[in-house]
Amino acid sequence: MTDDRLGYEAIRQIHTVLTLHFLEEMTQSEIAKRLGLSTSKVNRLIRQGRELGMVKIAIESPLQRIVDVERRLADTAGLRRVVVTPTVAGNPDTNLQQVGRAAADELLATIRDGDVIAITGGKAVSAVVASLPQDRTFDVTVVPLTGGVQGKYYTDVNHLATQLATRLGGTSMMLHAPLFAESRAQRDTLMEVGSIRKVFDLARRAQVALVGIGSILAPESSYYDLVPETGAEPEQLIAGGATGEFLAHLIRDDGSVADLPLNSRLVALSPAELSNCPSTIGVSAGPEKVQPIRAALAGGLVSSLIVDEETASSVLASLEAGGKDG
Repeated sequence: MTDDRLGYEAIRQIHTVLTLHFLEEMTQSEIAKRLGLSTSKVNRLIRQGRELGMVKIAIESPLQRIVDVERRLADTAGLRRVVVTPTVAGNPDTNLQQVGRAAADELLATIRDGDVIAITGGKAVSAVVASLPQDRTFDVTVVPLTGGVQGKYYTDVNHLATQLATRLGGTSMMLHAPLFAESRAQRDTLMEVGSIRKVFDLARRAQVALVGIGSILAPESSYYDLVPETGAEPEQLIAGGATGEFLAHLIRDDGSVADLPLNSRLVALSPAELSNCPSTIGVSAGPEKVQPIRAALAGGLVSSLIVDEETASSVLASLEAGGKDG
């Protein structure tokens, strides 16, 4: 809205300067030379034009749709940060790689010298580690959040902790314990072993946690690679109230830990023990992760989320529909 106190010539001069600067992309010194003005006068006229509301800037970006999903999901779920990557239809491996690269960038922007980084195993975290450059050096310590899984070398938490530390130029600690003990009593004994307790105590004090969010909906879900026996069928777990996996714990729709025997045998920190971590970065991709992600968000288990667009949009639609129903 222009100022009526300014005369026609003053407004005309401001308009001319704004046109040359924003539409013809001339520098302030070029405008000053053309119009016979000082550079400071041109700068003042541009500023005055902005104050009068004569400048409107619109940015049209092919990423605008994704940026909108990020903003809406962050606002709806109360997340500090959401990063969404484009979904390539019919190519889950490519989607996971893209999410891994985005999460690697997020991790590099988050960590500082002296940090402890606590991680889970799994395909998503493996994709993050594989995407990290090897030309950065941080004084960090990487520790597992769970025990390991025999025979799952490239997605095993100890292997990934070592690889992550190597790529960041830091150090790692390994957890010499299975993910699942044979009984609850054995699990309790393992948790009291000095070397294991030391790693978990450090993980509880982590400044950054990098975690996958897993599905249990189908027999081929990665969770079933972790379980050392048959008998944990999707139907059984879902009937027991489970909807997803977080830190290898079966969780309910509200993000709480389900009351299932498998959970009682886990050699791992519980989700609640990450509540004091300043930055918990959840990484996930694929339509089968929609329910698990929503459960993790409901429980406040992550502060940041890196996810592909199709999955993010489905999670957002589910959350917004739930809010309207409520």
